[in-house]
Amino acid sequence: MHCVREVTEDLYWVGGNDRRLELFENIHPIPEGISYNSYLLLDEKTVLFDTVDWSICRQFLENIKWVLGDRDLDYLVINHMEPDHAACIDEIILRYPNVKIVCTNKAFLFMNQFGFHPGDRVIQVKEGDTMSFGKHEVMFIAAPMVHWPEVMVTFDKTNGVLFSADAFGTFGALNGKLFNDEMDFDRDWIVPARRYYTNIVGKYGPQVQSLLKKASNLDIKMICPLHGPVWRTDLEYFIDKYDKWSSYEPEEKGVLIVYGSMYGSTEAAAEDLARRLVEKGMTNVAMYDVSQTHVSYLIAETFKYSHVVLAGVTYNLNIYPPMHNYLIDMKALNLQKRTVAIIENGSWAPRSGQLMRKLVDEMKEMTILDEELSISSTMTEEDADSMDSLADSIIESMK
Repeated sequence: MHCVREVTEDLYWVGGNDRRLELFENIHPIPEGISYNSYLLLDEKTVLFDTVDWSICRQFLENIKWVLGDRDLDYLVINHMEPDHAACIDEIILRYPNVKIVCTNKAFLFMNQFGFHPGDRVIQVKEGDTMSFGKHEVMFIAAPMVHWPEVMVTFDKTNGVLFSADAFGTFGALNGKLFNDEMDFDRDWIVPARRYYTNIVGKYGPQVQSLLKKASNLDIKMICPLHGPVWRTDLEYFIDKYDKWSSYEPEEKGVLIVYGSMYGSTEAAAEDLARRLVEKGMTNVAMYDVSQTHVSYLIAETFKYSHVVLAGVTYNLNIYPPMHNYLIDMKALNLQKRTVAIIENGSWAPRSGQLMRKLVDEMKEMTILDEELSISSTMTEEDADSMDSLADSIIESMK
């Protein structure tokens, strides 16, 4: 049975949702599921924009068959060759042997690497090339490293639709609601959207900025990503989010406290700092146990807040392993432009503060506050003044 939504005149969503997959890319938990979007244009020629993950291929093929009816498929445009969007290329060729595949040269190379052999049916395109399918004329725009090197986006000059590949995507199954104005995005979607961007695309901020600059010259009426809702209203809201995330500017002035605690003493110190911050007027405070929270959530929150407190126990004369993993991910994803405060704990040889400072120092444009608190096993009344000074230092740095 088909499950199709009309996007706009001549254009249909023919994708699907996967609510069974537990880990996206076998790394990131997706309790909200994931959508795989594909779009089918009916013009003088018929054009499919990308395929889907193998997990929903049967639904995808039924959708295409229903929309096409008795018509053949003329073109398949591949904006992104990652397997969650390109897994069904051979199935399309098998059912529609006359189809021509439109992609970049790099995508063609990847196609062969993944075991697809389209033969002479490939039309290679590059930045600025155009194609007409009847009344619809599209332009191809290179978007390398957003977030793979072969990526392009396709702009329909006739109706203003931007097929944006993985850009402007989010985690989350669509649950029947295809468009952003059919849902409460700020309530239900901004967290998975932020987590998707920061963990999947976050490292490539300069490349996203380059794509945003190109997009600013287009009269975009609608954004059709490969994951998540189609944007047909309030486009500037989501574009502004991407601008902030890709320029590494914090969304909010606030304090994220990430702590690693073995027996509860470092957690108690983190709680004490949070209380003092709130009492001093900074109520935008979030706390996470680095051992209990998947690092993808921590990364998303780190992109959100202006200030980060690292409260970590010393473990085998090193950084507590879950805290170390979090810091390594921060560095790998190019996080920058944050103010960081450090609390260390150790019973006989506290070193975590020094080592955390060293890792943060290796990141770009990070400010580490001079106020640093070292706790010996448990926080005592003697540490109260130092904790108060740390809270004051954090608040002062926000002015």
